Amino acid sequence: MRSRLWSDLARDKYLFLLALPGIAFFILFKYVPIGGLVIAFQNYSPFFGIFKSEWVGLAHFQRFFSNDDFYLLLRNTLVINLLSLTFFFPFPIVLSLLLNELRSMVFKRVVQSVLYIPHFMSWVLISGLTYLMLSQSEGMVNKLFASLGWETIDFLTNSDYFWGLITAQSMWKEAGWGTIVFLAAIAGTDPQLYEAARMDGAGRFRQMWHITLPAIRNVIMILFILQLGSIMDTGFEQIYLMMNGAVSEVADVFDTYVFRSGIQQGQFSYSTAIGLFKSVIGIVLVTGANFLAKRFGQEGVY
Repeated sequence: MRSRLWSDLARDKYLFLLALPGIAFFILFKYVPIGGLVIAFQNYSPFFGIFKSEWVGLAHFQRFFSNDDFYLLLRNTLVINLLSLTFFFPFPIVLSLLLNELRSMVFKRVVQSVLYIPHFMSWVLISGLTYLMLSQSEGMVNKLFASLGWETIDFLTNSDYFWGLITAQSMWKEAGWGTIVFLAAIAGTDPQLYEAARMDGAGRFRQMWHITLPAIRNVIMILFILQLGSIMDTGFEQIYLMMNGAVSEVADVFDTYVFRSGIQQGQFSYSTAIGLFKSVIGIVLVTGANFLAKRFGQEGVY
């Protein structure tokens, strides 16, 4: 076993060297910090450190679950993520299917470039554009409404619009970038299948439904399972930038709560306990979804 390992290293040494930065990144920033999770069970003090801080067991978890804000945070986090799964997740798939049907390569590349551009914009810029477009007093949309004699709409400070606004922002920013994986999967489909379908009289829609979608089904399943793993994460930066006092009841999520309690108030152990709770839920969902996918004959993550 050891001799085979060394022979593999010697044979593929350049490939391992290429992988070394990625391996080092995951070790330093993903695995080493796991040891710090122990402070979730302590009253951690930077003065005493991990080894001398008082051990309190599950006290922080009990405090969190008994907190009046827990169910509010859980509701907001789950609703935002379920909206993302319902509308944002399938959107890149639909875009990929439509892009695949374009016959002009020049037009296809132009459309792809336009769709990719928002991914490279920061959430600060996206939030600024949102304010410029939807502000009740200065926003372009409300100015258009006013010029038409319609009533202006309070998009940014009305809690009824917040969840939909966050979902729409995510779709506009990331949907184009998400098409890359699906377009790559579609490109691997055997062209002979389409030729056979055309000979049998299948139109473009039937080819899409019976050939293209089944060809990328495994990719869809894997990405869906991975998406379930982050169902307790809503994207701190986006929520934090769009949140204001008028919509805090529907905008406050676990990520913003951890920021307030951990960074602003210095409750490191308490915020670590919340982060650990989120991670455990993510692991359970990924494991369960992967198990069900295997049971139904689909390819899972592992």
